[in-house]
Amino acid sequence: MKTLKTVSLFIAILFVVSACKKEEEKGTGSIEIEFVHQVDGNALQTDQMIYVNEAGNTYEVNEVQWFVTRLAFYKDGKLVEIPDTNTNAHYIDTDIASTFNWLVCDAFPEGNYDSLLFTFGFNEADNVSNRFPNPPESNMFWPEVMGGGYHYMKLNGKWLDPEQTVRSFNFHLGIGQIYEEENPIPIDLIHNYFRVTLPLSSLKVEKDKTTKLQLVMNIEDWFKEPNLWDFNAYGSHIMKNQEAMHAACENGHKVFSIGQVQIKP
Repeated sequence: MKTLKTVSLFIAILFVVSACKKEEEKGTGSIEIEFVHQVDGNALQTDQMIYVNEAGNTYEVNEVQWFVTRLAFYKDGKLVEIPDTNTNAHYIDTDIASTFNWLVCDAFPEGNYDSLLFTFGFNEADNVSNRFPNPPESNMFWPEVMGGGYHYMKLNGKWLDPEQTVRSFNFHLGIGQIYEEENPIPIDLIHNYFRVTLPLSSLKVEKDKTTKLQLVMNIEDWFKEPNLWDFNAYGSHIMKNQEAMHAACENGHKVFSIGQVQIKP
């Protein structure tokens, strides 16, 4: 009987060691994201009055500044999160080329992943004032009286009004406010962040290699559907207009897509 117990224990130990070895053999690779900004399928050209939205407004884009947070992936129906969620935030600025690429994780489990998801902006827990002490991120602060924290996005540009006068617009998204009539202090705050899930047809992470994928912002879709965006109706500024920000964020669900995917040594 003692011999039988010894053999059983030995087999159990071998099984555990074998399982651990298989887990180690899986390995890890890196994931890098390149952020791309397009209009109608072509690379964004800033400071040029060459675009026309669905409402017929001729417009130009001067700059786009925004945050992506809480990025994660799905593998076989299971959520695989980035190991350190405290740093799982990235700032993108069309005026700063160094922000176009983000090494998300250098030790991500190898395998095939079927979808990517992220938060546009910040959720309630992450949107904390003074989180970013230095520019350029600190320049994205959202006024304390309007909820604090940070802008989700600043999309700045110009459009031609019906008299063909050039007018500036600040398409800024962040925490919304509810006001009582003629009361400058909000009585309630609305968090307008949203989650985006994008299917992946060919994302593979290989051991000791870097998988690079493009995350594309299709700017024209901010102004398309389900809410047709007419600059002449919404005006130049929407930070204190929760109805407008809500409409913009509804459109935002269709703004993003996956571009090229490649594996690098």
